[in-house]
Amino acid sequence: MSQDAKDNIVQCDACPVRCRIKLGRAGACDRYANFDGELGRVDPLTIVERAKKEGEKLIPFLKKEKEWSGDIVVSDQHFITAVGAGTTYPDYKPAPFIVSSEVNGIDMVTVVTEGIFSYCGVKVKIDTDRHLGPEQACVRCENEVVGHVTTGEYGSQMLSLGGVEHLTGGSKKEGKVTCQALLDLCNGSAVTLTVDDGVEIIVQAGQPPVINGVKEERMRVGCGSATIGMFAKQWCEHVDEVVVVDDHITGVMSEHQAGKLLDVDPSGIVIKGRRSTPGRYFQVAKPGTGWGGTDIEDPLSILGDFKEKEAKPGQSLLMVSTTGEHYGYYVLDDNLKPVKADLPKPLQDSVERIQENCEPAMCSVLFIGGAGGSLRAGVTENPVKLTRSVKDTLTHVTSGGADVFLWPGGGITYMVDVTTMPENSFGYVPTPALVAPIEFTMRLEDYRLLGGHMEAVQKMEDVLKKKNIRQVGQNNDVSWPMASKHYEWGPEE
Repeated sequence: MSQDAKDNIVQCDACPVRCRIKLGRAGACDRYANFDGELGRVDPLTIVERAKKEGEKLIPFLKKEKEWSGDIVVSDQHFITAVGAGTTYPDYKPAPFIVSSEVNGIDMVTVVTEGIFSYCGVKVKIDTDRHLGPEQACVRCENEVVGHVTTGEYGSQMLSLGGVEHLTGGSKKEGKVTCQALLDLCNGSAVTLTVDDGVEIIVQAGQPPVINGVKEERMRVGCGSATIGMFAKQWCEHVDEVVVVDDHITGVMSEHQAGKLLDVDPSGIVIKGRRSTPGRYFQVAKPGTGWGGTDIEDPLSILGDFKEKEAKPGQSLLMVSTTGEHYGYYVLDDNLKPVKADLPKPLQDSVERIQENCEPAMCSVLFIGGAGGSLRAGVTENPVKLTRSVKDTLTHVTSGGADVFLWPGGGITYMVDVTTMPENSFGYVPTPALVAPIEFTMRLEDYRLLGGHMEAVQKMEDVLKKKNIRQVGQNNDVSWPMASKHYEWGPEE
């Protein structure tokens, strides 16, 4: 940090932008400010306190099984996250906080830093049967391309957003919009997206998606074939034929293996689609936001003429979608044409059972980033040793104290569910890039052997004396970072 004494201006060195900040003002990222001529972090350092049993109030600095000894700090009840910690830029600096503590008689250290991630993005899982857009279609925010539709999974549509190509490889506006969209999604805010040749969708982590202005209620119970398998026994005594309409695999009860085993007679039904195995049809309609994720509004449009040798007047037919949202009951007239009729009570109950078995629609947002050289240099002077330590499970990686999934292969590439992290865990720098918390926890001796910055190690009690601290309770959905499977041992004998 350099200071212009005349104007009382400080120059921030927390990222490559190097803002010159006037007294009482913040930099472009709103994360660093000029406090009385000194550069300081705006957001408080976030401390996670270990959760007790569900429903029990958090009692700072106390263990349930012991009375308070008078100590200010119980180290294994607290975890220093990287939220509000600051960054390692420029690369040669040690991480902002390297904190030692004792856990189960073992000297531990947690290296804490907010990484600047140009190589990052989010994977969005959207629980819905609706067709959002073609695979590989561009996803836009404020008319700028910020990602694409990727391969769908069972009952969910998937988006891949962000990445270095959108952050830095396009226009200045594309990078700015992409960065803001990622920041909002990771911090739990709603973001409106549009898909080329598809829908408009509002995405918010932990909330139902809103597609073309309609809030989704449920994801599908399964594909059409799976739905037949689950409910054929409940249908066979009350209806002659069932068709479960689905964008991917439409099921037909009388032809399906489940129907065969239940002795369901052939109905003479003809499905307009590509027949796969018995009772399973592909491509009965184009993808869309109608019945079962197709573009149809009239389910009879996927039927051909019934076969006269097998079909009979008075024969009943239930057509239903994989969410139970759409359904219709029909009876064949003398010309073997289906005529709509009132849905009998037992079939109404079965449709409601389909709905009951559908899980609530929800958007899941996973941040994905790669911990690069500068970030690792804040841990050790020989960054590859950190990578090897992580691969060897000697070092436990968390993000804001939350569990992460580490990808195999080279580097330290991780994913984290943003809803398991403390509120407002993410920031940005206007390069543009996202700022995300990351912590590395290991035994103190392992850190020394790693070539860590031992001269920068601070004690937990000293860190907790700082004024700008936010203390939060542990999220019940994550494990305690200091009680990872790597460290659940007692003192060595």
